[in-house]
Amino acid sequence: MMHVYGPHIFHTDDETVWNYVNKFATFMPFQNRVKSTTQNAVYSLPINLLTINQFFGKTMRPDEAREFISAQADLSIEDPQSFEEQALRFVGRPLYEAFFKGYTEKQWGCSPTELPASILKRLPVRFNYDDNYFFHRFQGMPRDGYTAMVEAILDHPNIKVELQTTYDPSMSEDADHVFWSGPLDGYYDYKLGRLGYRTLDFERFDYEGDYQGCAVMNYGDREVPYTRITEHKHFSPWESHEGSVCYREFSRLAEPGDTPYYPIRLVEEKALLDEYQALAAAETKVTFVGRLGTYRYLDMDVTIGEALQTAATFMAKTV
Repeated sequence: MMHVYGPHIFHTDDETVWNYVNKFATFMPFQNRVKSTTQNAVYSLPINLLTINQFFGKTMRPDEAREFISAQADLSIEDPQSFEEQALRFVGRPLYEAFFKGYTEKQWGCSPTELPASILKRLPVRFNYDDNYFFHRFQGMPRDGYTAMVEAILDHPNIKVELQTTYDPSMSEDADHVFWSGPLDGYYDYKLGRLGYRTLDFERFDYEGDYQGCAVMNYGDREVPYTRITEHKHFSPWESHEGSVCYREFSRLAEPGDTPYYPIRLVEEKALLDEYQALAAAETKVTFVGRLGTYRYLDMDVTIGEALQTAATFMAKTV
């Protein structure tokens, strides 16, 4: 039940994907309600009407809050190019500096002025009191954990699993086709150079009782070295535990040998990525899939949906 690679809440609007995972696990209702500690106070995320009223010490109604935030926003930025420009146009400087700037610097290891505006499009602002972090139709957690779900998916007579095995190109000589979900640059032994990734370090600590009262607590202040703390018993609210297991999460640049988590995809990565994608496009016996294989940030439901579609397309060609 421990999310050893960081918290994963299953959420999707894709009914096909939802039906697929429910064949292999019983999903329990779960809504992620994230909090943020910043500037010596705790707020709800995503930014909603409660966050706005609490942060500015007001009691605004939705229409009043919408007008207030519009006045905060820097509308002189007509075509935001960077994360910072998008945030300033979106919510204005006070909310940006409290909730996004420090967290983003820690998460990505660079100034928000260097990140593309598209990253911030994942973070909505709500002018009501809805604090459900996601807005998808289907949300939940596998009752017995993701390990049991993946074991059930792999429990098939046509599937053979080998762990602790380093891939060697000779392994695929007798294969009709290879589906590669490892790093794109790793498949080519990094011969053109390494694509950039962020990785995560987790610092576990145990606590007797309830440490923070929620599953995820972000820390927006730059001087706090970690980005968030996760308290894992809150991911399984249908269970009851006196003790608690928590993790502090630290982000840094991935080095060789580290587990890659987030593709950076900054401007300087694009030329190298184009070269690797050209090599991949020329392959006839290899299909690159997943977050690492396609060098994209993908949520679980998108990864599964693309895998199902890739399998269907491949089978249609071979029948």
